[in-house]
Amino acid sequence: MKLLTSQSSPYRRWIAHAIGIGVVGLVFVLTAYRDKVTAMLPFGIGQGILDRALDDQLKKVFPNATAFSAKQTSPVPHFIAYTGVPGFRMIAGYVAWTTDLEPLERGYDGPIKMLVGLDMNAKITGVLVTEHHEPYGYFSVEPPRFAQQFKGKDIRDPFKVGADVDAVSRASITINSSTRAIRNSARRVARALLTPPEIHK
Repeated sequence: MKLLTSQSSPYRRWIAHAIGIGVVGLVFVLTAYRDKVTAMLPFGIGQGILDRALDDQLKKVFPNATAFSAKQTSPVPHFIAYTGVPGFRMIAGYVAWTTDLEPLERGYDGPIKMLVGLDMNAKITGVLVTEHHEPYGYFSVEPPRFAQQFKGKDIRDPFKVGADVDAVSRASITINSSTRAIRNSARRVARALLTPPEIHK
């Protein structure tokens, strides 16, 4: 019995190491390729994971909301933010992806994907940077202070880098592109959803 135990222990250690490496690899894949992985899962499971992740993101952008609609496609792509409880909900504002509204806006190395929230008074409730490939993103658009500076801004504000938006040395392309995307997306949402219909004539 002792001989069998001593012979099997190396295999147990090898199996334990293999399991550990597998877990680390799985965590990396799920983190780096979340959308692709969840898309391969059975619809109910994968969609549930994506829905929870999206709800968390929407809540960060519009913290006062108690619920959000599914994505609307007209008149512009957006989510509706509600306050109140089921049966007594009121529209508090809207949230939109900058890449939906400003698809041609590019940073130094491609589009910068952000969520922008807008209340019924045309003031930004929050901004969340969710994806980018900027070489200087780690000290320009990733730090929380970048998004925080837009909270409470009116869509009629200048949104001028170096004036009411902080400039960042060595990342001017990234900052300027992000600022334009936020400003133009918020204004498009306001024009489509906050402006009285008769003014659209």
